[in-house]
Amino acid sequence: MDHRTKRVAIVGAGTSGVAVCKHLLARGFRPVVFDAGACVGGQWTRTLASTRLQSPHVAYRFSDFPWPEPESVDWYPRHDQVVDYLAAYARHFGVEERVRFRSKVLAAEYVGAPDDAASGWEQWAGNGDAFGDGSGAWRLTVRHGESGTTEVRRAPLEVAQLASLKKATCVFHQAYEFDFLILCIGRFSGVPNIPKFPPDGGPDVFRGRVIHSMDLSDMDDEDAAELLKGKRVVVVGSGKSAFDIAAECAEANGVEQPCTMICRRPRWLMHHTNVWGKVAFAYLFMNRFAELLVRKPGAGVASNLLATLLSPLGWLISTLTEAFYKKEIPMEEHGMAPEYGFARSVSSCLIGMLPEGFYDRVKEGSIVIKRTKTSFTFCEDGLVLDDGAGAGGERVPADLVILATGFRGDQKLRDMFVSPRMKEIVAGSPDTTVPLYRECVHPRIPQMAVVGYAENLINIHACEMMAKWVARLVDGAFRLPSVRRMEESVAEWGRYMRRSSGPEHFRRSCLGAVNIWYNDQLCRDMGCDPRRKKGALAEWFQPYGAVDYADIR
Repeated sequence: MDHRTKRVAIVGAGTSGVAVCKHLLARGFRPVVFDAGACVGGQWTRTLASTRLQSPHVAYRFSDFPWPEPESVDWYPRHDQVVDYLAAYARHFGVEERVRFRSKVLAAEYVGAPDDAASGWEQWAGNGDAFGDGSGAWRLTVRHGESGTTEVRRAPLEVAQLASLKKATCVFHQAYEFDFLILCIGRFSGVPNIPKFPPDGGPDVFRGRVIHSMDLSDMDDEDAAELLKGKRVVVVGSGKSAFDIAAECAEANGVEQPCTMICRRPRWLMHHTNVWGKVAFAYLFMNRFAELLVRKPGAGVASNLLATLLSPLGWLISTLTEAFYKKEIPMEEHGMAPEYGFARSVSSCLIGMLPEGFYDRVKEGSIVIKRTKTSFTFCEDGLVLDDGAGAGGERVPADLVILATGFRGDQKLRDMFVSPRMKEIVAGSPDTTVPLYRECVHPRIPQMAVVGYAENLINIHACEMMAKWVARLVDGAFRLPSVRRMEESVAEWGRYMRRSSGPEHFRRSCLGAVNIWYNDQLCRDMGCDPRRKKGALAEWFQPYGAVDYADIR
């Protein structure tokens, strides 16, 4: 079978989508990428004006494409610089011409074996091949255009004709069929996570305005600044976006109209990545020796025993790192010291960079931090914080409430599918991690891959490795094991994530503490040597990054 004649669709032209398309093109495929936006970049094109990378640009890069003119790029690049980098990558490798912008995939339906037959397969897709026996296909319903009249086209339209849609002035829906589907839709946009409120305690009783952080990010910078100006703004959340929004509020209104930030569980946010002024963060948590201290999924008894014996050393490294950041950042003074250790934040992908001068703004009074023990409710003129005793606590007046409460990535994934069975199984249950083998393939969903759902401390690196793996899988370079073996592996990784991330964050599917180990599995599948460094010292103690895997194409 000549796989390169097969039709492959990619949904999303963000970091993952452009990487997958590039590696498929390199292997002779002609994929089609659908993206609802007007340019490549995904969520980087819809973000706050002040948003920057969480890692230095030298670490955040594709393996075979350095940043153009790095001396002109900020050490922590702005979001527009990231978009420019992704666009340059897409142009350089011919990805951009394969993208059909303003084309939103509304639904994906597998046309082939019925659900009851597929559920009994012993091999993925029936025979273990990426394209099955050739009888199955994915039917995508795509909405093209953004404005104008609506037209429904029922006759098939050749994929090659899609280029003409770039200038389409009407909105219409079109159905296409593909032999393989790759979802690169991310998990930090699309479906906001809105807290549940008791009767008479939700946003409907509030006389002001309530929005999600996604709504603010989708606005033009000027409109977002105008919305914040002169208002009593309350930001709810403890993640990176909550800190960024509070900082933008403080910039807009100063001490005359302070921004209130309501936080339940603080996270570890750093001001820079050199610990104790000399040791780079990556040397402590992103090399093979650091992973030697972790009980890894799929590792042997000897490896896990060694990790257990070395656990005091891991505890010491984590404790010293925590002590440094507590000394340098006045988090304890303002009640913002996390309740869990730094090592757990790495394994949960719950670390980030503080907005510049954040605690200076807290000190001057332009940001006011309030902690709530459990939850909050709305009242006519603001919020009421739960005092933990079942009674109403402090009232916080507000004109605008911004919920920086994250996203429901699992629901976004489910919403792609027509089949009730696939909706049910693709993202697992609340008690399991998302059941993807190698974080890319669902053992019971044929001819489909997901790239970019699992997180890493540097997401672009993980996305590119997944893209290389999926491209080789589609090209027939290797075959997947049996469905049973894949499900056993999924369960083992799920147990690791629950153990390392704790009961609240295991569904984030974070690779942060075992990224090299994960890449080792991908390398072995692809027939590549997982040891990428020269010399034993470098192999064990130097941080691993994208460039180490540049020769895997």
